[in-house]
Amino acid sequence: MKFTIRDSVIEDMPQVLGLINELALFEKEANAVLVTSKDLQKDGFGEKPLFHCFVAEAGNELVGIALVYPRYSTWKGPVIHLEDLIVTEKMRGSGLGTALLEEVVKYGHNLGVKRISWEVLDWNEPAIKFYESKGANVMRDWDVVQLDEEGIKRFLENT
Repeated sequence: MKFTIRDSVIEDMPQVLGLINELALFEKEANAVLVTSKDLQKDGFGEKPLFHCFVAEAGNELVGIALVYPRYSTWKGPVIHLEDLIVTEKMRGSGLGTALLEEVVKYGHNLGVKRISWEVLDWNEPAIKFYESKGANVMRDWDVVQLDEEGIKRFLENT
């Protein structure tokens, strides 16, 4: 199936949310998505957008996204973080993942970033193999650390 990749527009956000929910289901976290399409519209298209999103379109349907945002490394300088690269199940193996990743890499290069980083679940071997085949370094000796909203609250209550 033929696809095109473009920058997202505000009207894409309901379909982008659908893809985010599809990823959450795949990652066995179906009930974890709290963001709404209104949140995505506000956060991605306001005066100071918090993220940049590429969408892949086949016909009138979004079949993939890559969502990135800026970060800063104290060791390297400006970097971007790839929050999600999502390809619908029916489009896997079509080259769409490679095309989306290429857009992200070109985007980062044009921004002059020193690194592009992202996480991958340790059980998602097909994704790990895909990223390694593209030259990415999957750092298996690092653990992701997070404080969720409840954790932030508890932390502040105990200080």
